[in-house]
Amino acid sequence: MNNKMLVGVDLGGTNVRSGLVSGQEITKIDSDRIQSKSDESIVIKQVIDSISKVINPKVEAIGIGVPGILDTKEGIVYDVQNIPSWKAVPLKSILENHFQIPVLMNNDANCFAAGEWHYGMGKKKNNLTGLILGTGVAAGLICEGKLYEGRNCGAGEFGMIPYLDHNYEFYCSGNFFSHFHQSSGEEVYKRAASGELAALQIFQEYGKHLSLLIKTILYAVDPEIIVMGGSVSKAFPFFRATLWTELQDFPYQPVIKNIQITPSEIDNIAILGAAALYFN
Repeated sequence: MNNKMLVGVDLGGTNVRSGLVSGQEITKIDSDRIQSKSDESIVIKQVIDSISKVINPKVEAIGIGVPGILDTKEGIVYDVQNIPSWKAVPLKSILENHFQIPVLMNNDANCFAAGEWHYGMGKKKNNLTGLILGTGVAAGLICEGKLYEGRNCGAGEFGMIPYLDHNYEFYCSGNFFSHFHQSSGEEVYKRAASGELAALQIFQEYGKHLSLLIKTILYAVDPEIIVMGGSVSKAFPFFRATLWTELQDFPYQPVIKNIQITPSEIDNIAILGAAALYFN
């Protein structure tokens, strides 16, 4: 695994980032804004151009993470956030025909989990949940040493589970701060970092909601480790104590004793995670 040379692509709604991954490191990165409102073919060309800037003849495969709905087996992207022209794009076959090497695709949450499993906090773990806490909530699952995506690539969508008057995503993503406290998570973070009591209390409240989401994950898949990514995870020091306090009444105490919960520590994990699809 350490000798493989791969390309990882993080395709977002506004940017495409491609990285040359050699062993455990990213040795070259390209980042470009995409013309998200353009025709399908124009955006595809931008993806190809970005990959072309980092690829070389030694690359064995290309992995792509997509924030949307896709068929991983057929390699068809059915919807991407903020790219309205992409309705049923056979991206896998287009890129394989162009670059003449295998192309693997998955959603961004599954790529995050794969990246942590191969390159990050989840090394040597057979059961891992990669939990993204950002503008939304989603998770990728490593179960018994394999990425588990379900029949329709929908496994791990814990954010969509009903909770209180909405769902977990509403209470555990950035929506929590904007809807209930009329502020962005970034602004609350800055206030908490300065020691403001009200901001610290907001994160305590957030930690209580998140603890219930994590209990749901523990009941469902019982991982060894939960690695958190996304913008909200950067505030972990402000809600860590509340989170662990709220988890103490979990009925299966060996689970709480053994579980690790930690934020990601790797830069460019989205690129590494896309490349890690090669190893699944």
